[in-house]
Amino acid sequence: MYARVASFEGRDASLTDELIQRVRDQGPTSVPDAKGFLGLFDRERGTSLGITFFDSEEAIRNSEQAFEDMAEHFPAEMRGRRTSVDVYEVTIFDGDAERAKAARVSTLEGSPESIDDSVSSAQSETLPQLREVEGNVGAIGLADRRSGRLTVITLWESADALRRSEQQADQLREQAAESGGQRIAGVERYEVALAQQLSGVRA
Repeated sequence: MYARVASFEGRDASLTDELIQRVRDQGPTSVPDAKGFLGLFDRERGTSLGITFFDSEEAIRNSEQAFEDMAEHFPAEMRGRRTSVDVYEVTIFDGDAERAKAARVSTLEGSPESIDDSVSSAQSETLPQLREVEGNVGAIGLADRRSGRLTVITLWESADALRRSEQQADQLREQAAESGGQRIAGVERYEVALAQQLSGVRA
């Protein structure tokens, strides 16, 4: 399974609810071969991540025109400026993402050669500990084998649960980075506004 991650910024925050409704109405159903979609929004900063899941990288390439066509239905001030589009291998898909209301997105950077060891450590050590944290409803691990970048998305039943987990999350993140010989490149927090058709997504 692979994920296409599109990042946006510069959005008019007052249009967030209308944007969410439009994406809900026209989301992955308008993109051929999309298996599921996760929409993450930061209302204050006007940023968002659109994460669409596919069976293969080829399916993502074949769907690019559909994404461009869909963007035409959203005014620029509503969707914001697309700053990047990245493709990742889905290495972890755990829990029930459709229950999530908040997400913490951590980016780890290191050597491409350490990806497999890092993923194995996350699956065997970090993930079992994460499941025990109150309010956690899942986790998604994304790997870019070319750059050595790992993105870990932890999912929470509420914004309050996300806030309460900060200290434990810091410890788990540092543990994961140390075991994989990586550095923590960034941590962001989002509202999970859309989680569609994710029951069939698997790592």
